[in-house]
Amino acid sequence: MSIVLGILTFFLIIVSIFLVLIVLAQKAKSDGGVGAALGGGMTEAAFGADTGNMLSKATIYASVMFFVLTLSLYLGRIYEQKHALAAATNALPTISVPASPVPPAAAVPPAATTAPEAPKNP
Repeated sequence: MSIVLGILTFFLIIVSIFLVLIVLAQKAKSDGGVGAALGGGMTEAAFGADTGNMLSKATIYASVMFFVLTLSLYLGRIYEQKHALAAATNALPTISVPASPVPPAAAVPPAATTAPEAPKNP
């Protein structure tokens, strides 16, 4: 789930940057402001006379995508937190094994200990 949330976060950042740039590129109603400074009049020359309509539609679509991505990330994080909490509390059960008595050692005959023999001289 965190991979999906990471991908959605990446797309949210891209949509946010796109939304800011689209809003700044629009020409203000009073023909002034940041839109004119950033070439708001140049967009009409580059894209045609109906650029304002195109930029308005792009702004609407980008803002809808922004809100949908934000809401889905919010719900995804809530889902992730609830399942992380449930996983922490419902971890694998611990099984207690009763202590068993140590089995008696197998009857091993004691090794015969003999003194080392002295070397024989001829």
